[in-house]
Amino acid sequence: MPNRFKTQNIFSFISLYSIKQTDLGFLHFDRLHLLFAIGFNSLLQLSIRIDIDFSFLMASSSKKVHTVEDDSEEEEEFEHFDDYTLASSWERFISEIEAVCRQWLASGPKNLLEKGAVLSGEPKNLYMVKSELKYAMKNYCMEYYFEISNAGKPADWNSSLHDLQLSFGVKEFMVIAPQSANGVILDSPEASKLLSAVAIAFSNCSSLWPAFVPVHDPSRKAYIGIQNMGTVFTRRFEGDLIATQVPVKLMHLEGLYELFVSKFAFSSSDLSTHFFRVHFTMKLTYKTLPYDDDNEEIKSEYEINESGQDNGVDNRNKLQWDDDCPWSEWYTAEDPLKAFELIATWDEKMVESSMEMAELENVSIHEAHKWFIVPEFSSYLMGDYMGHMVGFASQLGLLIDALAISLDVKFMEDFVSVETSGSDKLKSSAVVPPPTVLDRVLKDLCHEGPEVISPESRHKSSRIIKGAPLETLFAQFCLHSLWFGDCNIRAIAVLWIEFIREVRWCWEESQPLPRMPVNGTIDLSTCLVNQKLQMLAICIEKRRQQLDSHQDGVADSNSDSPSVEVEASDVANEDLSHTLRAKESLIKESHSTSTSNANLESSNNNNTRRGSAGVVETMMLLNSPNYMHAPFTQDPPIMTEDMHEERLRAVEVLGDSFNFSGQLEKDILSSDMSAFKAANPEAAFEDFIRWHSPKDWEDDSSSISSSSSRKKWPPGGKLSERMSDPGNSWRKIWNDAPPLPVSEQKPLMDPNREGEKILHYLETVRPHQLLEQMVCTAFQAAADTLNQTNFGGLKNMTTKIDQLYPTMASALRPLQANKLPGDPEIIEDLKRLCVVFEHVEKLITLAASLHRKFLHAPRLSQTIFNNFYNFYLPKMGKASVGGDTNKELVNRKEEVRVNERDVVTSMFVQPSANQSWRKVLSMGNLLNGHEPITREIVFSLRDRMDSSYHAPKSQWSHEQEIETHRMYICGTSNDLRVALSVTSCD
Repeated sequence: MPNRFKTQNIFSFISLYSIKQTDLGFLHFDRLHLLFAIGFNSLLQLSIRIDIDFSFLMASSSKKVHTVEDDSEEEEEFEHFDDYTLASSWERFISEIEAVCRQWLASGPKNLLEKGAVLSGEPKNLYMVKSELKYAMKNYCMEYYFEISNAGKPADWNSSLHDLQLSFGVKEFMVIAPQSANGVILDSPEASKLLSAVAIAFSNCSSLWPAFVPVHDPSRKAYIGIQNMGTVFTRRFEGDLIATQVPVKLMHLEGLYELFVSKFAFSSSDLSTHFFRVHFTMKLTYKTLPYDDDNEEIKSEYEINESGQDNGVDNRNKLQWDDDCPWSEWYTAEDPLKAFELIATWDEKMVESSMEMAELENVSIHEAHKWFIVPEFSSYLMGDYMGHMVGFASQLGLLIDALAISLDVKFMEDFVSVETSGSDKLKSSAVVPPPTVLDRVLKDLCHEGPEVISPESRHKSSRIIKGAPLETLFAQFCLHSLWFGDCNIRAIAVLWIEFIREVRWCWEESQPLPRMPVNGTIDLSTCLVNQKLQMLAICIEKRRQQLDSHQDGVADSNSDSPSVEVEASDVANEDLSHTLRAKESLIKESHSTSTSNANLESSNNNNTRRGSAGVVETMMLLNSPNYMHAPFTQDPPIMTEDMHEERLRAVEVLGDSFNFSGQLEKDILSSDMSAFKAANPEAAFEDFIRWHSPKDWEDDSSSISSSSSRKKWPPGGKLSERMSDPGNSWRKIWNDAPPLPVSEQKPLMDPNREGEKILHYLETVRPHQLLEQMVCTAFQAAADTLNQTNFGGLKNMTTKIDQLYPTMASALRPLQANKLPGDPEIIEDLKRLCVVFEHVEKLITLAASLHRKFLHAPRLSQTIFNNFYNFYLPKMGKASVGGDTNKELVNRKEEVRVNERDVVTSMFVQPSANQSWRKVLSMGNLLNGHEPITREIVFSLRDRMDSSYHAPKSQWSHEQEIETHRMYICGTSNDLRVALSVTSCD
């Protein structure tokens, strides 16, 4: 059906567009064309139709007066009327817009959301629906933006607003634009005609939506718009950008105020002398200085160029943000926080002159009503995929690649020699660092570490991983291997071979093995290589004691004191005699004063008793009324995990499970019996059982009735059934054991033989077995290193570290069980473990950076980290982060409390000469020498209808206050954007 316009609608619409030129003085689109497009064209169509109808009536009346008329003229008159009843293409275009708007109005926001409305991006509660139209061989797209919740004012700085919402102070709105490459109309008449079509359609369907049309170049983000206010009021919008040569006056608040006042003042002669009650609100955005370009790319300590040559530059002397972090010994991490944006907002206030605006430009930022801080995260932290960060995780991935290559090679030397088949798998990029780097690594490894490993250096769950403690020699070797060259298998092989040569040198020269404890026990919860090195360190210590005691014996033989002949067979025992004799004298001295009986016994038997550690006052011998003496005994021989397994297999072969203890510990038991006999010459087998295995001695009930009965002689009791058996192996060993003190016994462990066996294992270990232990140890050492980071009381970070150790233990368990060969799934699991490790490593660096920057404002540190953690946590199980997470985090603002403002202010350090030359200060409101990167201002003028010159008085005019003028200004030191909206009564 043709769309016909009524006369009253046309004339009301024409009056709607009769705005004076001074209302939008700085607007540039053609209002005469807009009036022509809306008023004249519509009125012309209506006048033509009225003329047609009038001509038809006149023709009918003339027939009564003039009875003779030509039939052909009547036919032409009728055909001429039918032709003018057809709708034009412009009318059909308006009708299509009207139909779409009526459909959207009838549906409402909730139904539109169900029908497929999509989020527009920012803000999060702004949705959009669109429809495609066609007019004059052009395609147009009409988009309607609406909110589900309209709570809050559009000009509220605290909320996230669409660009048009912030610029013109609207909530829901419509944008119509051509479907072109840039979506912008460059022809002003076309823009005016398109806007007039939308205005007519909105008027017909009684829509109050503001409509906008983009104009000019896309970079200017310029719009024109119109809105029917539902009564006689109309709002017009226009916004544009000055990108170059911004007038100096408009760079200051005083000039911007006068610009706004010029849009409604009657006289523009001297605006500074006039007073206007203008509402004003402002938002300033500052940004901390970024890091210098010279410090953005820092190479690791052992990084080399492609030719394998050291660059010779000591980058470690530069002061970095993480110099005091535990990982700084191995690499320098990029600061995950590139910068911070500080947003300061002033609530709405009334200003009456340009002098007040000049004073506001010099006011301190601390007088702002609210502060907000927005972190800017590094690109590697929010990269689209993992692997951008250079850290432990990236190097652990390279170590796993080396592990996969090592499966088919028998010896580590095969990766170094180019003549072996093992080198065929090496890539040409597998570069070995130069000898200078190798020497530096070996020197650092041989540097003596702390004697006692601090328990704080390890996590409470670190022991569930079968690696090596962080400060031990093998753990340090594994960490150095991660950064030696590019952690390829060839570089690892070179480093391992040279490392074992240094270990052998320590053995041959009887030099202490660095970073290894010599407490006489082997930690079987660690990896086998660490156990071997720990046992080797003990063997070296025993050899040193042998050499020292031998030299002391030679010196004593040449002195004036009574000579003591030292036989060659006694050299192996000197380490025991030298230490145990001194220990024996001290213990005898401490016990000699305990009781008078002990003194008497000691004097009577001093010539025959040897190796006594002291008197056991609660026990007396069975065959002599003397007190029992406890002997010095040898420590049990230390054994590594593979030695225990070897002895267990031997016992299984023998099949004597009942006498397992006697078979396995025969040498130890014989040594203890010999020492006991030497300390107690009159002792019987039963006395040894009472001292060594009290559970195998059954006391009489009468002998334990009182404490005094223990000193009665002879003691009562008998052997247990197991020990009283005539064929018991213990009694046979007792009969064969000679009475020898510890100082004269053969050592249970031969340090020379055991040391050579350990070196043979280290020199011939299979590559994949070595790499398996290196992977486990490297993961454990890297995690323990990161665990030392001080990040304050961030509970989420602590929880994530606690979860990391069980995850690593589960993924590394197949390596500990030697299940790697032939199972590619294990390698894939290790790769996934690297992804998890990288996520945790990123969080730790972020937590450390926040803790250092907000040391005196822990609430901000915790809030920013928790916000990031909540967004990042769902991505941690994936190899890709991606998405809009980075955008969401950047837009997340955290309010700064008054007591935290000094901490934030201190982050804006005075710019250096190198940083300040790049721009000239041209705006006020400085913060420690920093001008705002963005200044946003909203001016508004309000008036009541009864006192406004825009509208005639009415009976309800005193109840309504309207915003007659509104100007949004967004300026930087390089450009200025202005958006003006004017409300008028036509």
